[in-house]
Amino acid sequence: MTSNIDTPGRTTQPSRHTVHLGTPSFAMRFTSTPRGARLARRLSAVRLDAWGLPYGTGAHEAVVLLTAELAANAARHGHVPGRDFHLLLRLLDLPVPIARVEVSDTRGERVPPRPGRLPEAGIAEGGRGLLLVESVASRWGWYPRDRAPGKTVWAEYEIPAARTGRL
Repeated sequence: MTSNIDTPGRTTQPSRHTVHLGTPSFAMRFTSTPRGARLARRLSAVRLDAWGLPYGTGAHEAVVLLTAELAANAARHGHVPGRDFHLLLRLLDLPVPIARVEVSDTRGERVPPRPGRLPEAGIAEGGRGLLLVESVASRWGWYPRDRAPGKTVWAEYEIPAARTGRL
C-alpha cells in the first residue's frame, strides 16, 4: 500500500515564486528503503542533466547531494511500513535560477529541528545529513502536510546563471 501524496502549498517561509507551465519538474514516489533513496538520487541526477545542469558541475553535484540527503532521511527516519516517500524536483527560472527539492514522508511525529537549530557537536551515530543540507542549500525547512499524514522537508539551491545550459 502506498501513501496518498498531496502537493503542499506552504513552506516555513513565504514563497517567493510561482510555478508556471513549462517549469521543469520531476515527481515520483519511491519505496522508503535505502534502495528507494538511491534510485531517487540517481533519477534526479539524470533529470538535472537533461534540463541543462550537466554532470560534473558544482551546481549539479550540490542539488544531487541535497536530494540524496533528504531521500535518505525519508527512508531512514520517515519510514512507515507499507508507505512510500515522494520526491518533487523543480528548476525555477527566477531572477536567480533555483533548484527546489521537496521530499515528503508519512511520519509526522518525527520532525527535524528548524533551520539554524541543528546541533553542531555531539552527534554520535547519524545526524550529519541535515548539517550537510544546511551548509549546501541556500534555504531549507520543513512543514506538516495538509491533506495526508506526515511532513515535507525541502531545500533550495541558487544556481549561478552562467553554469546552466537551459536557464
